[in-house]
Amino acid sequence: MEVFYMANIKSAKKRILTSNKKAEANKAVKTGVKSVIKNVRTAVESGDKAAAQDALKKAEATIDKAATKGVLHKNTAANKVSKLASSVAKMD
Repeated sequence: MEVFYMANIKSAKKRILTSNKKAEANKAVKTGVKSVIKNVRTAVESGDKAAAQDALKKAEATIDKAATKGVLHKNTAANKVSKLASSVAKMD
């Protein structure tokens, strides 16, 4: 993240730096969540149920971890997992 201004107070300077670090970490977690969701969707579209179930298991763990860290709200995480699980369950 770019900082266009710098605070004068020492504690405010620290807060800017730490919030930037946290924003980068949260961005990495969100990107990981998007990746595992994409993996599940591609497995579902390919029709490989075993791969879809394996990808769902990994996705569920990643999404739950993001919710535990506070990156995603717990209801948002539950909604994402539910949608993925239902898409895998609909496979024949």
